[in-house]
Amino acid sequence: MVNQITILVYSVPIIAILALVFAGVLHRKIKKAPEGNAKMKEIAKAIREGSMAFLKSQYKILFVYIIVLALILGYFLDDKTTAINDGLYTSIAFVVGAICSILAGYIGMRTATQANVRTTNQAKKGLKDALTIAFSSGAVMGLSVVGLGLLGLSMVFYLFALVLGIDQTVSVSLLSGFGLGASSIALFARVGGGIYTKAADIGADLVGKVEAGIPEDDPRNPAVIADNVGDNVGDVAGMGADLFESYVGSIIASMILGVLVYGISGFILPLSIAASGIIASIIGTYFVKAKDEHGIHTALKRGLWVASGLVVLSSLGLSYLLLPSGAALGVFLSVVTGLIVGILIGLVTEYYTSYDYKPVKELAESAKTGSATTIISGLALGYASILFPILLISAAIMISYSLAGLYGIALSAVGMLSTLGISLAIDAYGPVADNAGGIAEMAGLPKKVRQTTDMLDAAGNTTAAIGKGFAIGSAALTALALFSAFTKAAGLTNINIQDPKVMVGLLLGAMLPYLFSALTMKAVGRAAFAMIEEVRRQFKTIPGLMEGKAKADYKRCVAISTNSSLKEMVIPGLLAVIAPISVGVFIGIEALGGLLAGSLVSGVVLAISMANSGGAWDNAKKYIETGMHGGKGSDAHKAAVVGDTVGDPFKDTSGPSINILIKLMSIVSLVFVPLFLLFA
Repeated sequence: MVNQITILVYSVPIIAILALVFAGVLHRKIKKAPEGNAKMKEIAKAIREGSMAFLKSQYKILFVYIIVLALILGYFLDDKTTAINDGLYTSIAFVVGAICSILAGYIGMRTATQANVRTTNQAKKGLKDALTIAFSSGAVMGLSVVGLGLLGLSMVFYLFALVLGIDQTVSVSLLSGFGLGASSIALFARVGGGIYTKAADIGADLVGKVEAGIPEDDPRNPAVIADNVGDNVGDVAGMGADLFESYVGSIIASMILGVLVYGISGFILPLSIAASGIIASIIGTYFVKAKDEHGIHTALKRGLWVASGLVVLSSLGLSYLLLPSGAALGVFLSVVTGLIVGILIGLVTEYYTSYDYKPVKELAESAKTGSATTIISGLALGYASILFPILLISAAIMISYSLAGLYGIALSAVGMLSTLGISLAIDAYGPVADNAGGIAEMAGLPKKVRQTTDMLDAAGNTTAAIGKGFAIGSAALTALALFSAFTKAAGLTNINIQDPKVMVGLLLGAMLPYLFSALTMKAVGRAAFAMIEEVRRQFKTIPGLMEGKAKADYKRCVAISTNSSLKEMVIPGLLAVIAPISVGVFIGIEALGGLLAGSLVSGVVLAISMANSGGAWDNAKKYIETGMHGGKGSDAHKAAVVGDTVGDPFKDTSGPSINILIKLMSIVSLVFVPLFLLFA
């Protein structure tokens, strides 16, 4: 057994490096494809420069945050009564986690901004060639996230355990610092990117589509480049950092709980399952091939099913290899439960957000009577859509706990995210296809090219619902696992809701996701207002712009989105760190337990409803644009556009950010347990 464990211990970083090498091969393949004509290159360059300028500005702010929090960790967590400098080592893990998260977002963004114009150019040849480039870009993002996550975790652990000789149980607990770094960057990236993309999107839609009556991605619209930049900073870099955090968070929670129950076997199992998921994802990418429009959706799902099947088989073997035979089956079934529940939540999400099904068709119908009924129906749809996901998450918790206790719950989350290498590829290729369509429109290419990119985008939107299912389910399970790790570290055997401090914590925790959503939505509103005013100004003051004889000032709109998002992301980002520390220090550790429980319950429900309302409004608009209920330019279409703009911050800013909020507060609480115990 020792030799087998040793082999697995050293194979994990090797497989992580393999993921990064394969991502590099795909990136090189993308770079070899031609970019197209001079006009296409000019547009793509503007999008790329705007995207990278945003990242550069954002990272300057984040580096200050990283340095300050690293110093705080080093100072406040230094227990001078022991030989181990917990503060220093946690600080090191935190910095490595933050840097890995930044790298994942940067690689994904850079690749996407290189692949968009090449996808447009390949769309001239046909759908198959365009799909190859777009999906390869998404795969670079997915494999970079899992590769950097697994490599960072394993290398930090090996530094502590093998180089510094720290006890393995202590070394695993120090990895919570890595999770804190990943979570912190994820929240800022998601909130900042979400504010950027939605400010640009709302400005482009409301003034361009509704007021001026010009098509989406029309080069006359001053916000069009900012809108395309937003697809990258929000849906690629932001989403990449978001899922990086989910991925490492689920693994860390499993390692912390596993090492307490099964020793070294318990912590190496989640790492090994994640490593097998990387190999399965790489194999799955070879099954994503389609010849025509009808085959895209099938091809994307086929790749995911193949990868999922391989993970199931490898998890079975690893469970019996590493754990006692009496525990192996339960642990294996917990992993499978997470994988199945993630898929089922994705299918429910697809049902409520795709215009192929009844809910969105009814929502589109409501747009015929105006914006008010569109908003009311969309909110009701989101509220109704929480029923089955909550039942499924509850089932996953009960089944996994009955099979393998708290360790089983944590491994369910690992199971959900084990195929992230390919599920994120499916999600991240969507913004590339969307950008490709915008470039085709602005470059004046034949309609057939735009139709091809729209087919890719539509298939990606539908299949991405499964990815959202994994994200939603894993957020709940990971937060619960981290919460369990926190209670063990803090010595909380139970939380008594009759204790006034606990009740106060519950109320504060339940309130936080709503306050956080209010801050992020108002931030989008303020940024969008500035964008709308600028677009209107240019339409009025630039002679010949509407006639296509003059060029819009795209850079001004890009600057508005960049400055607004960077300024507005700070307060929501700090709230997630300050709130749990303040409650733990000033009210007590029992109240902090209540805070985490309250935020988990209200946050999961709110995140699901917001994501599904936003997705449904978006697709109701697209359904009408296919020619239903009067088609583009009709009163129903204008009402649907308003619904879509309301839904934009729901599904792309506040909703997904709540998932990070509840996990970040849990991991902050776990990291700062020594500080809270001093004040107890």
